[in-house]
Amino acid sequence: MLTWLGIIMIGCFMYLIMSKRLSALTALTIIPILFAVLAAFLGHYIDDLNHIQFDALGNMMLDGIQKLAPTGIMLLFAIMYFALMIDTGLFDPPVQWILDRVHGDPLKVTLGTVLLTLIVSLDGDGSTTYMICVAAMLPLFKRLNMNPLIMTCLMLLSSGIMNLTPWGGPTARAASALHVDPSEIFVAMLIPMGISILWVFILAYAYGRYERKRLGIIQLKQPEHQVEITVSQNQEARRPHLRTINAILTLCLMISLVMGFLPMPILFMIAFSIALCINYPSLEQQKARIAEHADSALAVVSLIFAAGIFTGILSGTGMIHAMSEQFVHSMPEFLGPYSAPVTAIVSMPLTFFMSNDAFYYGMLPILSEAATHYGVTPVEMARASIIGQPVHLLSPLVPSTYLLCGLAGVDFADHQRFTLKWAIATCFVLLLSALLFGIIPFAVS
Repeated sequence: MLTWLGIIMIGCFMYLIMSKRLSALTALTIIPILFAVLAAFLGHYIDDLNHIQFDALGNMMLDGIQKLAPTGIMLLFAIMYFALMIDTGLFDPPVQWILDRVHGDPLKVTLGTVLLTLIVSLDGDGSTTYMICVAAMLPLFKRLNMNPLIMTCLMLLSSGIMNLTPWGGPTARAASALHVDPSEIFVAMLIPMGISILWVFILAYAYGRYERKRLGIIQLKQPEHQVEITVSQNQEARRPHLRTINAILTLCLMISLVMGFLPMPILFMIAFSIALCINYPSLEQQKARIAEHADSALAVVSLIFAAGIFTGILSGTGMIHAMSEQFVHSMPEFLGPYSAPVTAIVSMPLTFFMSNDAFYYGMLPILSEAATHYGVTPVEMARASIIGQPVHLLSPLVPSTYLLCGLAGVDFADHQRFTLKWAIATCFVLLLSALLFGIIPFAVS
């Protein structure tokens, strides 16, 4: 019964989101609560549900929120920090540098979009990547009248590949869930990642050629007249004389994030506080900068805590565990030797419909345990499990994707429809590369 409740709940949630009958925030909050109350009520009549008590639902939701609280704090201060850096004009020179070299050529713009996203994604955080890259590239797309969905597609695919780094999240989750060394997963996956990056450049080239054919190579103004194309929009907030200090501060922040000197939320809180004091010493100026970006920060952080209610109820009621067991038991016996590629393929829809935590901590251990009976090692299952990440980033449960769409000014559903086929293709490039180089086994005897 728990299995069916979980499936119906996720189905209702996805239907309401995709049909735009509810916003993501309200659906993440209301739908799981309704199903949790239903499960508690049915517990008086159904043995499988009699352990679910109505008075325990609050603790389930609170547990989910508490687990995601560090992520919410990190996103809040990351958004505010990079918004502050945009205001100061830190990213204006890179925009000018790129613009000087694209010369109105859409092909160069699409290739530059991928290159910039790959570099910025090294910090492992999708939200900060999107903030920097959209701020740098969106003025070019608008000026050339290019389709912004191409930009969001290429950024998501590039970020999805770079998200496989150990500090990106999925690799660390898979390693901890199966008790394997993250380096054993990541180092072997470098070859498939490299091939997938090449594939994204090919896709960017194809879209660039298409946009060049549609729009032509547009003659832009001479560099001395390009000062109007800037990332920062508020002239009074710009601090060009502090650009070097801001760049050093941002570089130190990125190094600290990669090295893990302090937890990520703390690093962003410290960096934001320092940047605010350096650039805007007046209390009135500080209040103005915070108020300027409060809306975008609140929109993303509120989704984080709403997702905490969703995942808390899924986990607390046992729906995730029940669905995982049912999936394993329903797998045909002949698929056992193919556990690694099967896991890679099912990771696409499963991580789309549920959070990474739910998949890696709820389902992956069960899948891996079943695979060991056929000779597939846990590290091979861990590598297979992260292949679906480009599709996962399109999930309505991923807050950074809302940020990407919001910054680019595109509709979330339009972005999903445009990008999904290429995300699936990217996952299969990862999978085929991993199979070709023996990084995961196609079948075991």
